[in-house]
Amino acid sequence: MEQRPILMIIGDGMGDRPVPELDGRTPLAAARTPVLDELASGGACGLLDPIGPGVCAGSDTAHLALLGYDPYRYYTGRGPLEAAGVGLEPREGDVAFRCNFSTVEERDGELIVVDRRAGRIEEGTEELAAALDGLELLDGEVTAHFRESVAHRAALVLRGGKLGGEVADVDPHHEGVTVEPCRVLLPEGDPGYVPARRTAAALDEFIRRSFEIMGGLEVNRRRREAGRLPANIILPRGGGLVPHIPTFERRYGLRAGAVVEVGLLQGLLGSYLGLELIDCPEATGGMDTDVAAMAAALTRAVEDYEFIFLNLKAPDLAGHDDLPREKIRACELLDELLGRLRPVWEGRVVMAVSADHSTPCECGDHAGDPVPLLVHGPGVRPDTVKTYDEFACAAGALGHPLGRDLLPLLLTYANRYTKFGA
Repeated sequence: MEQRPILMIIGDGMGDRPVPELDGRTPLAAARTPVLDELASGGACGLLDPIGPGVCAGSDTAHLALLGYDPYRYYTGRGPLEAAGVGLEPREGDVAFRCNFSTVEERDGELIVVDRRAGRIEEGTEELAAALDGLELLDGEVTAHFRESVAHRAALVLRGGKLGGEVADVDPHHEGVTVEPCRVLLPEGDPGYVPARRTAAALDEFIRRSFEIMGGLEVNRRRREAGRLPANIILPRGGGLVPHIPTFERRYGLRAGAVVEVGLLQGLLGSYLGLELIDCPEATGGMDTDVAAMAAALTRAVEDYEFIFLNLKAPDLAGHDDLPREKIRACELLDELLGRLRPVWEGRVVMAVSADHSTPCECGDHAGDPVPLLVHGPGVRPDTVKTYDEFACAAGALGHPLGRDLLPLLLTYANRYTKFGA
């Protein structure tokens, strides 16, 4: 029995709702997608809930589910994923945070947030991060590992002692308010309270010292001279205890590779799940992404990997910006990518095309709506669906699976399944 390669293609945020200016069609339904329609006609379709019915999925939790990991078990917060994405290599037992380089003013002994993004700082963050990386906290019991990301973003890992992840954001998410001490999210007496209290104390010290150190650095002197806001404090959020996650290869026995366009997924798939990140610098994450280069990278990868994953970011961006016609173009970009992959999916590959979540234009953000799904390849029994969109796929033979159901389904069609029972 031949074991076949598996290809999973995700149109990030591709699901949508009827748009009045598109005569009640979704952007996907209004797009010209002859290749997707051909694949739907030759495969099996359905509507997929990435996490569960009505659950608004984040990109992180949705991708865990799509790759066969229960997000309720393995997801502890976005901080660990961001830290992995910038190369901090968080370890089991660390607590990690997303962070902003921010601007505060000291008034009557309190720190008031002036700008959460420090004037959208873009330069000098390496100097700022280097001054904070390696700080010893709580009399040396905890070490801070800190690194800049893109623009005003950064990541922090706290390591040492027994730490807990149940702490609230210190970033207040608004300007003009006071930076408050880190708050523990558990009641006293809970077994996790003391570890979380240690994390809160270490975080408070890190934030205080970041304010003491950063204001005097050369990069901020130059910013003040130029009339720009100084980046004089770090505001963390999205903290979580780094969990133990078995690698994809260990869990499924498949050598896996991925082409992804954003740092979050590079951290999740590459550092956490152990997929090999396939080099494709032309994958920019926007409408200018080079789908020809992406298709070439995937075509080569089929010879080297048993499972290949790709995420195309463009549909999500258009949904967030409430640009339905731009989202039509993004859906057509995915269709172009699949057209360039014809030599791959006309062969022995089992392929799924879906989305990690809906990003309806009317919401401008993620929503809990189900997303279209198609599965195509040798052994797949075609159903009666002839077009690929949210309306047509509802009548497909795959029904209404959950995200965590997708990988077992693909393993079955790829003849890579394990029997349950005798």
